[in-house]
Amino acid sequence: MALPTNYSNNVFINCPFDPAYHQMFEAIVFAIHDCGFIPRCAREEEDGGDLRFNKLIRIIDDCRYGIHDISKADLDANTQLARFNMPLELGLFIGAQRYAANTHHNKEKKVLVMDAEAYRYQQFISDLAGTDISSHQNSPNIAITKVRDFLFNNSRRKTIASGEFISQRFHLFVNALPAYCDTLHWERNNLTFIGYSICVTEWIKENPI
Repeated sequence: MALPTNYSNNVFINCPFDPAYHQMFEAIVFAIHDCGFIPRCAREEEDGGDLRFNKLIRIIDDCRYGIHDISKADLDANTQLARFNMPLELGLFIGAQRYAANTHHNKEKKVLVMDAEAYRYQQFISDLAGTDISSHQNSPNIAITKVRDFLFNNSRRKTIASGEFISQRFHLFVNALPAYCDTLHWERNNLTFIGYSICVTEWIKENPI
């Protein structure tokens, strides 16, 4: 089977999409771009006729790397039920890696699992026991470093800067973002995933490492 386009550069993001996590999400997307990779997630396509589960399978198949944040383990304030999207997508990614019979490229998948605290996962998803969980402590700067180290260690690309340097660039970008949005007549606080990625890639072109 042919290798998917940009397979070795594609990074699947599995994380909460709620407002409280939004700054973390933007930091992770920026870090992936600044390391020279391509962030992918379920929000990259808006097709009402495409089943979400099928879309997830297709995107996961396209990605060598997967970043999974399982920190959203609390109960929903309205329903008082837990949300299982993140563990489900993590399971899909690991399953693609472990049971790739006809697609050799999926055996090369690499996984980063993050949580707010290092060992908290043992209380709600104990089957991950033995997995190296990275703690980001709800800090965008720490998350950037975790993502950077994961991509650097698995790709060995010398072009990837340090986590601290990428964090500094992220904050410069955040300050410049409103002006980018004004130029494009976009709303800073209502950017889609694709719109945000476009702004990031344009800023990186103008501010190369």
